[in-house]
Amino acid sequence: MTETDRKFLREAFAVAQRAREHGNHPFGAILVDTNGVKLLEAENTVITDRDCIGHAEANLLREASRRFDESVLTKCAVYASAEPCAMCAGAIYWSGVRRLIYGLSKQRLSEIQNQQIYWQLFLPCREVFASGQREIEVEGPALEAEAELEHKDYWQ
Repeated sequence: MTETDRKFLREAFAVAQRAREHGNHPFGAILVDTNGVKLLEAENTVITDRDCIGHAEANLLREASRRFDESVLTKCAVYASAEPCAMCAGAIYWSGVRRLIYGLSKQRLSEIQNQQIYWQLFLPCREVFASGQREIEVEGPALEAEAELEHKDYWQ
């Protein structure tokens, strides 16, 4: 993981913090091109939009696919504050994005939540990607101690 990766991952953590400040679950995601230019960011909007699929990565890639051709997206990376759920991993796959860097692991999030969110799908994003026909580079968990800060008191 490069210094650029750490910078953008920390930016995803800041987006997650803003999601929380806006009344949502603390998750954020950023789309970055190969030149290191941030193209978009999105936060979780499940609560405020009353949208069960308003996860940060889904919101990000929905907007990205409207704005950018797949030829652009295949050269981008998604930085996510936490490991994407199966739905969001699917969105990453279908968008054409080839790289994912995430902070908090599903395992650590589950420990912090202390089983409060009992309906989660605990399917690791790597397993979702492995079932597809193209490779997606995955790095994570990364900076996990920083990634969990927004979650520790939120889920308590």
